Amino acid sequence: MTHLQAGLSPETLEKAKVELKENQETLHQDIQEVRDMIITRPDIGFLRTDDAFILRFLRARKFNHFEAFRLLAQYFEYRQQNLDMFKNLKATDPGIKQALKDGFPGVLSNMDRHGRKILVLFAANWDQSRYTFVDILRAILLSLESMIEDPELQVNGFILIIDWSNFTFKQASKLTPSMLRLAIEGLQDSFPARFGGIHFVNQPWYIHALYTVIRPFLKDKTRKRIFMHGNNLNSLHQLIHPEILPSELGGMMPPYDMGTWARALLDHAYDEETDYCPESYTLSVQDLERDLEKNMSPKTMKRSQSVVEPGVLKRPDKVKSEEDNMQPLLSLD
Repeated sequence: MTHLQAGLSPETLEKAKVELKENQETLHQDIQEVRDMIITRPDIGFLRTDDAFILRFLRARKFNHFEAFRLLAQYFEYRQQNLDMFKNLKATDPGIKQALKDGFPGVLSNMDRHGRKILVLFAANWDQSRYTFVDILRAILLSLESMIEDPELQVNGFILIIDWSNFTFKQASKLTPSMLRLAIEGLQDSFPARFGGIHFVNQPWYIHALYTVIRPFLKDKTRKRIFMHGNNLNSLHQLIHPEILPSELGGMMPPYDMGTWARALLDHAYDEETDYCPESYTLSVQDLERDLEKNMSPKTMKRSQSVVEPGVLKRPDKVKSEEDNMQPLLSLD
């Protein structure tokens, strides 16, 4: 085992070898081949290129050198194109702090049976008078940056559960196509994490409608890992054992304490008062939306799309998608 594999359990080492094609004999060569491609993109500032950093991109793309480099390039390109989003990307930033304290995201203490970290979002907790969707996205990206330092999670990955209980139509109207595309580009196309499943529970009809808007921008692999459970928590429990889930999700654990992950990131700063007014960030968000509409990265958004007026949801006579009939898988890769 090389020093780059330090911190991996014997079981995870074997998983990396079998599932990701990670070979300790060629590990440094694999990393160097990705690093050598950097000269092909002089338009991008690659601010970090050390071995450990590049390795997480190789693991995220199963040691396909070209795909790992593409992901690395998109990681930095996304940050260059959305500079405002990454200014003061710290847990103590007022908007990020407010989102974290409301459980965006929540992080369960127990892993699933595949060693994956479980993130939970209780959508109705979004207080739109205190922070924006961009603040939530920033909080999630910051959290992932922290967790992806763990080599076990680089190999095993993450699970995301979104509970839409009591999420109102008014709240949903703030989820514009531009903002949703920003999130997809940041999480699906530009971050070195393996997402084993994205689970929607208790979703109302207008969340199905939003899903039809963003579906063209999802990769086939991502679509196959989205599960629409509705009110059927039994189908969720077939994939994630209730023994590790909080009671809100039909689990056997106590109700989730929304401040758990925020305390881990903020430490002593958790109880400090912060002054934050979302209106002060409104101009940046509006500028960001305009830039998205004009300059959404064509390299990662080539699929056809229908024109949807931002912020407008129209209830269809009958909302139906392939996911309505999707049978939960018994296991996920």
